[in-house]
Amino acid sequence: MRYMLLVVGGLMDLIGVIWLLQGIGVLPGSFMTGQTFWAIMGVIFMVVGGLLFFGGLRMGNR
Repeated sequence: MRYMLLVVGGLMDLIGVIWLLQGIGVLPGSFMTGQTFWAIMGVIFMVVGGLLFFGGLRMGNR
C-alpha cells in the first residue's frame, strides 16, 4: 500500500506540473496551452498528489 501511494502521488504531481505549465502558457504545443482551467487542475492534482505522496512516506515511519 505504501509504494502504491508513493507511485500514484508522484505521478499525479508530475501530471499536475505538466498541466500547470501548459495552462499558464510556459509549455506550448497542446490544446491546453493558455487555458486557465488546466492551470487550476494542475494545481489541484499537485496538491492531491503531494498529500498522497507524503501519506505514503509517513506510513513507512510507523
